[in-house]
Formats: sequence, C-alpha cells, structure tokens
Amino acid sequence: MNTLKIKKLSKTYPNGVKAINGINLEITNGMFGLLGANGAGKSSLMRTIASLQEPSTGSITFNDIDVVKQPNNIRKQLGYLPQEFGVYPKISAEKLLNHLAVLKGITNTKTRKEQVTALLQQVNLYQHRKKAVHTFSGGMRQRFGIAQALLGNPQIIIVDEPTAGLDPEESNRFLNLLSEIGENVIVILSTHIVEDVRNLCPKMAILSNGKIISQGNPTKLVKSIEGKIWSKIIAKKDLEAFKKAFNVISTKLVAGETQIRVLSDRKPEEGFESIAPNLEDYYFTTLFHQNKKNA
Repeated sequence: MNTLKIKKLSKTYPNGVKAINGINLEITNGMFGLLGANGAGKSSLMRTIASLQEPSTGSITFNDIDVVKQPNNIRKQLGYLPQEFGVYPKISAEKLLNHLAVLKGITNTKTRKEQVTALLQQVNLYQHRKKAVHTFSGGMRQRFGIAQALLGNPQIIIVDEPTAGLDPEESNRFLNLLSEIGENVIVILSTHIVEDVRNLCPKMAILSNGKIISQGNPTKLVKSIEGKIWSKIIAKKDLEAFKKAFNVISTKLVAGETQIRVLSDRKPEEGFESIAPNLEDYYFTTLFHQNKKNA
C-alpha cells in the first residue's frame, strides 16, 4: 500500500501570490479526486507533489521518504501528465515512447521494447504506433500522455485536467483507462469537472484559494445536504432579486429557461421543488459557505 502524506503545505511565489495555503492530506492507493475551479491552486499542488518546485513551508512524504529532501525517490516512482503536455517532435509514437523510456531509466532494450508495446496496446494506440504524435487527435494525444506517464511502473500517477477539450466518447475511454490503472497505485485526478470525480473517485477533496475546504467520500458528502436543495424555474430578469432573498448556489439554463438551485433547510417559498442533490450541488454549497465566511 502506497501512502502520500502532505502536512501544513504552503507555496508563495516570488510575486507574492500564495498558491497553496496550509494543506493537509493523506492519500493511499486508488483514485483520488482534487476538485477546484481554475486558479484554485491545483496545478501548483500537483507540481509540488511531483517535486518540480519546492514548497515554502510544510512537508510531503511518499512511503515515509521526504519528497523535498529526496526528490529523486518520488521521481523514479512517478507518472505525471501535466495540463499542457508540450510540443511533440515529428517522430512516431513508438519511437517517442521508446526515447522517453530511456530517459526514465529503462535501459534494457528487450524490457523497454516489451513495455512500450504493452503500453501502446493498453492505451489503444498500437495500430497508430508508426504515426507521428503531432498528427494525433486530442484524445489520442491524451492517451499517449498516459502511456508515457505509465513508463517504469509508477506507484503514484498525477493527471492534471486530463479530459479538458476531449469529446464525450474520448473522455469516457480515457477515464475508464484511468480507473483500471488506479486499482494498485495512487492516481491523483486534478480537475474542475465535477462529473469526472463523481464517476471515478471514492475519495476527494475540494480546493479553493489554495486551501482544502472539504474532503471525504463523494457519496457521503452529497448525503450531508439531502433535503436541503430546492429548484425553481424563474424569469432571467428576476435572478438578482432571488439571489438577494435566498441562498442561490447555482443557476443554469434548462431548455432556454433559467433554473436556480437554492440551499435551504425548508421550502423557500411557493413554486420551489425539493430535488435529490448531486456532487455538483455539494461543490457549489461548499464554495457558497466558503465565500460567505470570507465576505
């Protein structure tokens, strides 16, 4: 069983921006969802765990070894798929994966060839192995990104916003692949897409302004707001008035009409109906409470 422990972790950049602010987390094998809006500090936290930057304060240990003092230990066991996976040279997928395997320290030619072939098959790219990666579609590039992250049998895999820009079919294929991988290692899925976390992760945390504002099992977290979410279709012009009168946690267009969702222990007024909450409601409720606290 792998264990990642993060204690009192903070990161302030030279320009004064505090991207991570006193984070405590313990993550073990399986899929772990890190949910937060763009700019919440997710990428900064991922980069710090991956030892690409040092924290300002606090500690990270992976299987009881200090990541800050001994970064090479985690680098040897890490698979990382950043948000932007760089520019691809004009060489085939097979050749590029082979080159990356050499960089990862897989020096035995036979072992390397076997692993490259197995990974291309696992991510369903074997039939495209002779094509240059820069010609791949977005979904194929993401699958190639996962193949490179899996080189060397890593014990911790970090994927940052992996489904952004993928069509629904490619996204599903990609997420299924991640869940298969995540049975025996730690997979940290950093995303702003609530559905990805709901579908995949038995454990999650919500990050806002560099702080963890909630963590736990998604199903249990959603249960905590049962009976407290109410919905109503309203005229768009009345939205501001409703926001003043009630705890409006989210609004969205449904068939061209404005639907509001309100947090309340009892029926807010006539015309509201009680609805079964989902993880998105819990996420918006948590952010609502946090914003109120900061106001």
